[in-house]
Amino acid sequence: MATKLHIPHAPFRPGDKPDFSNIKLPKAGELRRPPTRIHANETRDLSFSMIRVLDGDHRAVGEWDPHLDAETLRQGLRHMLLNRVFDDRMYKMQRQGKISFYMRATGEEAVAVAQCMALRPGDMLFPSYRQQGLLIVRGIRLVDMMCQCLSNSRDNLQGRQLPVLYSFKDVNFFTLSGNLGTQFPQAVGWAMAAEYKGTSDVAVSWIGEGSSAEADFHYGLTFASVYRAPVVLNVVNNQWAISTYQNVAGGDQNPFAARAIGYGIPGLRVDGNDFLAVFAATSWAAERARQGAGPTLIELYTYRAAPHSTSDDPGRYRPLDEWQYWPLGDPIDRLKKHMIARGEWSEEQHAELEKELTDHVLASWKEAESYGTLNEGPWPPVSAMFEDVYKDVPPHLIKQKRELLE
Repeated sequence: MATKLHIPHAPFRPGDKPDFSNIKLPKAGELRRPPTRIHANETRDLSFSMIRVLDGDHRAVGEWDPHLDAETLRQGLRHMLLNRVFDDRMYKMQRQGKISFYMRATGEEAVAVAQCMALRPGDMLFPSYRQQGLLIVRGIRLVDMMCQCLSNSRDNLQGRQLPVLYSFKDVNFFTLSGNLGTQFPQAVGWAMAAEYKGTSDVAVSWIGEGSSAEADFHYGLTFASVYRAPVVLNVVNNQWAISTYQNVAGGDQNPFAARAIGYGIPGLRVDGNDFLAVFAATSWAAERARQGAGPTLIELYTYRAAPHSTSDDPGRYRPLDEWQYWPLGDPIDRLKKHMIARGEWSEEQHAELEKELTDHVLASWKEAESYGTLNEGPWPPVSAMFEDVYKDVPPHLIKQKRELLE
């Protein structure tokens, strides 16, 4: 008898009408919030169900409600909206040939923003390429982020990285790697070193669900578990790894969060479009790490609304309007409605904020352009190719540089 292999398929293809009724969402607030020192085996409900705080009436309910004050909520909304306005501007600039490449975080803003707001400044961030919200929360100027994408004279990486592969050591933001998966073992190693030094800092890392099929995912979880490293490992399940649906990485078998239990690590599956749930789960995991109880794996269940990158055409592999049917909605809209329901925000205030942030992004772009663009320069001198590569420049490069400048 011939072997029958299971070939995973996406639920909808171009031309289909999306129907997500098969996704069973638990009621907001129904899951317990256990003590942080809980054993991994006792987190089955937290990894197979989903932590949700905001209900259908935009109220915060249940034990996972972080009880954030109005100012913190306004700050979170501002950061997420700025992330989206910034992304939209940079996408347009790529289409105009001003930059070579860009990746938007549309629909995933709550992941980076809420998580970073739940952390401490000393915590080390090991991001993948859709967490620009981390930099916004930690106060990096948009101009500096734009200049990295422009590879201009003010680029802090001097054109040596692909656009959006940021690096900002001053705010504990580790250099992005385009080869995803590397972030997990790097974060675990940093966390182990922090423990040796006796600090209370934790490492936090992000990969997409597709990268969970990489060996680095398993290396990271093994070391984190064995050494009880103070680390929070995040799998951002945005449903799509470029054009490959999450089922190809095993998403149709069990939740990605459930993989943690086999390693002796608690797994939390979180509504990634619920700002309050993301904040609460991250706070819980960070507190656990600081107490010496070890790592946590968080699956952030969300949706990549934008193309994978400016090199991608999602209309070739999914319905273009699929995002509109996503049952967990828009993270910005959900937080806005929650604040309105609390009487601490309004549509008028939201429109004013959006205009303010749009003006800020436009002004930042104008300044960034003054330092050079991809096509118009000014460009670094040719001799710069020999700089910032080696700490001690080897003799053959010294010779080559001298010959170039003669």
